[in-house]
Amino acid sequence: MQTLLQNLRFALRQLRKSPGFALTVVLTLALGIGANAAVFTLFDQVLLRMLPVQQPKELVRFQWTGGFSGTASSFGGDLENYFSYPMYKDLRDQNQVFAGMLAADRTNLAISWQNQAEDRDAELVSGNYFDLLGLKPALGRLLTAQDDTAKNANPVLVLSYDYWKTRFASSRDVVGQTVLIGGQPFTILGVAPANFQSAIGGYKPAAFLPISMVEEAMPAAIPRDNLNNHQSLWLTLVGRLKPGVSPTQAAAGLAPLWHSLRAHELTLYKNRTERFSKHFLDDSQLKVLDDSTGFSPGRMDLQTPLIILMSMAGLLVAMCAINVATLLLLRAAGRAREMSMRYALGAKQTQVISQLLLEGLLLGILGAAAGLLMAPLVTNTLVRLLTSANPGEEPYSAAIDGRVLLFTLSIAVISSLLFSMAPVFHFLRPDLAGTLRQTAGTASRNSQLFRKIAVGVQIALSVLLLGGAGLFVRTLDNLRHQEVGFNTSHLATFSLDPTDSGYKEDRIVPIVTNAIETLQRIPGITSAAATTDPELTGDKEFESFQIEGYKPAEDEKMQFEAPAVTPAYFATLKQPLLVGREFTAADTSSAPKVVVINLAFAKKYFSSAQNALGHHLTQSSDFRAKLDATIVGVVGDIKHENLRLDIGPAVYQPIAQVTHPTGVKMYARTNQAPETVETAIRQSIHGLDPTLVVDGMRTMDDQVDRSASDERALALLAVGFSALAIVLAAVGLYGVLAYSTEQRTREIGVRLALGAQRGSVVLLIVREMSIIAAIAIVLAIPSIVLLARLFRSQLYGVTTSDPLTLAGAVLLAAVMVTLAAVLPARRAASIEPMQALRTE
Repeated sequence: MQTLLQNLRFALRQLRKSPGFALTVVLTLALGIGANAAVFTLFDQVLLRMLPVQQPKELVRFQWTGGFSGTASSFGGDLENYFSYPMYKDLRDQNQVFAGMLAADRTNLAISWQNQAEDRDAELVSGNYFDLLGLKPALGRLLTAQDDTAKNANPVLVLSYDYWKTRFASSRDVVGQTVLIGGQPFTILGVAPANFQSAIGGYKPAAFLPISMVEEAMPAAIPRDNLNNHQSLWLTLVGRLKPGVSPTQAAAGLAPLWHSLRAHELTLYKNRTERFSKHFLDDSQLKVLDDSTGFSPGRMDLQTPLIILMSMAGLLVAMCAINVATLLLLRAAGRAREMSMRYALGAKQTQVISQLLLEGLLLGILGAAAGLLMAPLVTNTLVRLLTSANPGEEPYSAAIDGRVLLFTLSIAVISSLLFSMAPVFHFLRPDLAGTLRQTAGTASRNSQLFRKIAVGVQIALSVLLLGGAGLFVRTLDNLRHQEVGFNTSHLATFSLDPTDSGYKEDRIVPIVTNAIETLQRIPGITSAAATTDPELTGDKEFESFQIEGYKPAEDEKMQFEAPAVTPAYFATLKQPLLVGREFTAADTSSAPKVVVINLAFAKKYFSSAQNALGHHLTQSSDFRAKLDATIVGVVGDIKHENLRLDIGPAVYQPIAQVTHPTGVKMYARTNQAPETVETAIRQSIHGLDPTLVVDGMRTMDDQVDRSASDERALALLAVGFSALAIVLAAVGLYGVLAYSTEQRTREIGVRLALGAQRGSVVLLIVREMSIIAAIAIVLAIPSIVLLARLFRSQLYGVTTSDPLTLAGAVLLAAVMVTLAAVLPARRAASIEPMQALRTE
């Protein structure tokens, strides 16, 4: 221990003797290690971290295969992850392999307290939710099975810890108080534990409500009769395995029960075909999957971008370690006499090695500490970029916890050991006599070779990162500037759901109509409209239709995007009307039913837009249903779910003719910057009814940016990483050339004295490094193509071997090499022969 303390004090003295060197190394390591810590903080939460519940490894979730026909409401992921409430009860009550099973669904509520309403995320949960997860309340009590009995009989809720802190100022008097949800009073039972957000990964609900209150919390679900309807999928299920039961054993144990339950559900389909019956029953299985990290559709979207970012951060920290190794080798040349003297005085090789490793470890720890200081800011920025979350509403934390500290420490130690090996190998077999006779250190041939290889690797990695950044920037540019089918500029948008304020569905259309009329009276707004299925928000809303003159093939899916829109919707969005007309105020519930279809629908079923006019269809899955809606117009195709996907065949309906209208997304076209009317919009809606909540106010251009959030984050961070990489490579190249020039001073003096031109001296300095750079670039280009193929799903409108991107990466690398070589080359060319010849 005494020796270790002595070595540590000596290492600190060495760093104090070279503060510029120490600061350079620490900052270099801080960039690489800090970037890794920041990305890992999010990577860990999204992909690795288990739920903060009792025995999370015992938790499993379910996924089914086979056929289905009915309605579905999902918050992301495949339809096969969702179940009906009757199926949940049957699985929960009749299985023999689980200690318990819970159900949950995400929703959005208008929560009003002390006459102030706000839209917040919430979670509908079964009564056994908290008990099955093994959670204890932070205040009051949590939901139990007795709080989830008959429909609409349990108006109670539990607050999340964060919402209790922010909205209720951590008041311990909230238990027993009431809040209004949809105009109905709900009693607060308690507060969830502080470290728990939700069993759904990446979700931060403000409150937890019993599933039995679904129709009060989600009036739009009333027509589906979700608590009794076997053909309405909307719940995710989580089970806790009994001790000693594996997921494979659980799946085998559930198979007979699943088959019998599906057989019963099959009898509920009156117009089933033999093929449908086989697909629904015989081809159906229930999969049991690990749920220790929680079901998270967002994880599926973030997984590939985060893997890419972790790879980039890994390359960056590798470059930092190589750069530091190069700097340590350059410094080692100046310490040659010191180390030779230590050997001459009897120091053992192990003592010298341990001293060098300790110095490297000290630099690594200091670099990690500096990196951790910047990591939370980078993480928070990363979360907002990837999730488009508003400040204060981030679904993931930027805080540094023990797992991140351990990961960062591991990176620091591994990096320190790697870059410390460079001076260790340099001093393993020193030339004591030769070194002690010289007044300056000289570099061994092996050290020179290592430095050249290190610089070559740095150049190759910087080209690799530049190429990746170029592909992501090109992808973002292609997405951002492509045609979406409507005009996104000068368009403000926000959500409005009258049911959140206690209005019944028969009042939705009048309130939306009044809101549109009010908006159109605001100076600067030229038109306004609304839809139940908003654009570029990731939403999908499919309905089944039967079409005049078209007989679908057996099991052909006749489900299409079916937005309900108000009059002037297409004019407000400037979505082109190709033929016919759009909806008017005359298209009321008592008027003949009409629809507008898009061009994709017209071409598929009627060969052209003009031919589609006057034909009939109906919203039904029964091919014998009466065709009661007339096609009166055809509009152009648009991007709907996101910027990558076309909407496909779509049927637009007048909102006044929809049987069960829901909350809407409002759009207001302006003749000035849309941001200038946002305050007036809020005031106008508030003037209609103070309880109406204007949620998610933003411009459509901002919504487009949010739709490309993953691509934008990848592009920005890739550019940042590649910029750091190219600076590091430039610094490393400059250091090697500067040291090489200094070591060759006498040689250059001799050349100049013998009549060599100064231009030839410059060429001599840069030629060798240019060869190394050329080799590195040649090796990096195919690596860019190979890696791009692995992440092809993240690219859009650009090939993995895009020549413009590759040329740009090579050009930037060439510029970097040239700039890094300028100063050493100029210094070499300015050497005076007589002074050089006198140099030792």
